[in-house]
Amino acid sequence: MLDLIKKRRSIRKYTDEPVSDAEIRALLEAAMAAPSANNTQPWEFVVVREESLRQKLAQTHPWSTMCAHAPVVFVVCGDERRSDHWVEDTSAATQNLLLAVTALGLGAVWVAVYPHAEREEHVRKALNIPRGLRVLCLVPVGHPAEAKPPRTQYDERRVHYDGY
Repeated sequence: MLDLIKKRRSIRKYTDEPVSDAEIRALLEAAMAAPSANNTQPWEFVVVREESLRQKLAQTHPWSTMCAHAPVVFVVCGDERRSDHWVEDTSAATQNLLLAVTALGLGAVWVAVYPHAEREEHVRKALNIPRGLRVLCLVPVGHPAEAKPPRTQYDERRVHYDGY
């Protein structure tokens, strides 16, 4: 597991090979295995495969362009009516999703949407996401067209024991 964590990298370039329904299901199962406050599970996911919709998502902000080229984009949403901790809970689900992507030999990157209201509104409008659901992030997923070596970013200077 520790090797898998170090192997997970932000992949922004993808081949044309599709992501299978079975892979999508496995990724969603991993995401939904995340912990949540009081087990509220406030997450909802929009799986976007339609090219025209992925093009719209690519226009969310200057750093979302890879959504146009990924065969599938997961839109991670949180229901703020179900939990005050929707940000933490959906973040945990997103990290599970990213680790599962790596385990399946796929590539992905976390594209932030929250906390920018205009970005959330752009995604909401593009996908008809109802009010009350917040948009945490976009996760474009595909077969990697780039390779990055495993790494850790461990920095001893950022570790403090028994106080700062």
